Amino acid sequence: MAGRINEDDVKAVRDAVPIDAVVSEYLQLRNAGGGNLKGLCPFHDEKSPSFQVSPSKGLFHCFGCQEGGDTIAFVMKIDHLSFSETVERLAAKAGITLRYEEGGYNPGHQRGERIRLVEAHKVAAQYYIDQLGSPEAEIGRKFLAERGFDQAAAAHFGVGYSPAGWDHLTRFLRGKGFSDKELILSGLSQDGRRGPIDRFRGRLMWPIRDVGGEIVGFGARKLRDDDNGPKYLNTPETPIYKKSQVLYGIDLAKKDIAKVSRAVVVEGYTDVMACHLAGVTTAIATCGTAFGADHIKILRRLLMDNGSARVIFTFDGDAAGQKAALRAFEDDQKFAAETYIAIAPDGMDPCELRLAKGDEAVAELVQPRTPLFEFALRQIVNRYDLETPAGRAAALDEAAPIVAKIKNIASQHEVAVQLAGMLGILDERFVVRRVSQIARWQRQGGERGADRQARPQRTYDTPAPAAVTPGPALNLRSPAHRTERELLKLALQRPELVSPAFDAYGIDEFTAPPYAAVRQCVQDAGGATGAPSDYLDAVREAAPNDSVRALVTELAVETIFAKSVDEAYASDQLVTVRLRAVDRRIRDVQGTLARLGANGDPAQVAAVQNELWVLTQYGQSLRNNGAAAL
Repeated sequence: MAGRINEDDVKAVRDAVPIDAVVSEYLQLRNAGGGNLKGLCPFHDEKSPSFQVSPSKGLFHCFGCQEGGDTIAFVMKIDHLSFSETVERLAAKAGITLRYEEGGYNPGHQRGERIRLVEAHKVAAQYYIDQLGSPEAEIGRKFLAERGFDQAAAAHFGVGYSPAGWDHLTRFLRGKGFSDKELILSGLSQDGRRGPIDRFRGRLMWPIRDVGGEIVGFGARKLRDDDNGPKYLNTPETPIYKKSQVLYGIDLAKKDIAKVSRAVVVEGYTDVMACHLAGVTTAIATCGTAFGADHIKILRRLLMDNGSARVIFTFDGDAAGQKAALRAFEDDQKFAAETYIAIAPDGMDPCELRLAKGDEAVAELVQPRTPLFEFALRQIVNRYDLETPAGRAAALDEAAPIVAKIKNIASQHEVAVQLAGMLGILDERFVVRRVSQIARWQRQGGERGADRQARPQRTYDTPAPAAVTPGPALNLRSPAHRTERELLKLALQRPELVSPAFDAYGIDEFTAPPYAAVRQCVQDAGGATGAPSDYLDAVREAAPNDSVRALVTELAVETIFAKSVDEAYASDQLVTVRLRAVDRRIRDVQGTLARLGANGDPAQVAAVQNELWVLTQYGQSLRNNGAAAL
């Protein structure tokens, strides 16, 4: 298993690769003032630029969609890579050799191993492409032509041919300097009685790429009757190929999937080809395994998984295809996207449909058709005898929990009414109430357990013991919130102007819970006084969750609203925030004094009166002397 990348090396990568240079590879940036740059956000559609980059801080933030972070976060999101993959890519660009941690792990060997295995697949892919033009591969070219794929289509998808001999590729790769151990480990070769032999022989070959576009495996289609192997043979599990974590065509489809928030899931390599050639460039397929949770994770990153996202499954209309659709539905609730199923007339797959009726028919097929949950309901209902009360009751017991899982309450109600019609139950309200009861039970159960943690949170929680109690949401029309925001921006961007006074401020002096959470982060990071060069990184690392971390980034990038950002402006913000906190405490103490009344304990009344006098004097001093009274 890959080790953890050394933290010092991660920091070195962040420092070595300027964020503006990286972002400029994806969009045009222009001056935004204050040393910042701005451009059109690559993560959502917009007409005026709300995406800002701060080269001096190494951070970006979009004030439209709220995406933000450092260079690593930007590359992770835009190229849909993991943290480790991103650091390794940026390190290679900067010429930095990474060190890995965790006992017993040889980082140089393992990192070199992946490079070697990927390189072996790259060389093999070109070898297979070259072989497709050979006389022996005539059967493969005929197979493609019969399915409507010409030479240009084969070249676009990198389709090739593996010769029928025992060790053609093995000998070729040996000649390129690859060892027998590397060939076996890669899955390109396998052990024979006299040494390594080719794993794929006499088959049509499709290269399987990861999200980053690197070839990590192959899918091979049987062409001859005397081939006793399976119809499709895929690369076995290897250090770089995990079938549950790859989607064929994802390298070609990822940009359009992210752009239109839509993905089409088909069953095979030729179906992906047919869809792309018909203009459905968001089509992808699993590689010899059922569509599962790991595939959903890949798509969620691409779709940005919002309520407008769509996933369309085009399983075959036969029993196996229906079974696959029901399996997909079991994982449906892991999407925020709406899921649909499309089945072609006569049960044809997209490749067959394109041959029979052309590109337009394929494009029409994948327009959202039947919601996946509705398809699942019909499969359930059809198993029962709806002519009897017992049959209708049993069907309702199995189908109602499925309807209860529908996220949108209005849609849930509508489908519950549809379910009543499917079952022939005239009292629609009975079915609606039954579904609502189950949905309420599911929500209550989720809030007690792990499901609550799994749901995305829009709150800014802070860690104990300085937990922030619920309070008003951010409202920049509120003078208090506006001043607190300015003070936090100063503490993050110009800590020398507000320290050491800022570090003496309590968490409760910030009335908005999100701002209180950021104040806690600054405290946990060691405070603003004498802020080191990695101060912002430390504050972001101290954030308890992604929401707070995003707000830290936002405040660190946002322009400070002052003509002159100097000690006078900083003092005004410090005094205003403190004075409001003092005034709030005075009101609280006055309330306590009123509740004690004339009959209260004399010692307690005296103590409260003394606190009120001290607070009043302090407030007056702040008004008269400003920052000198802090």
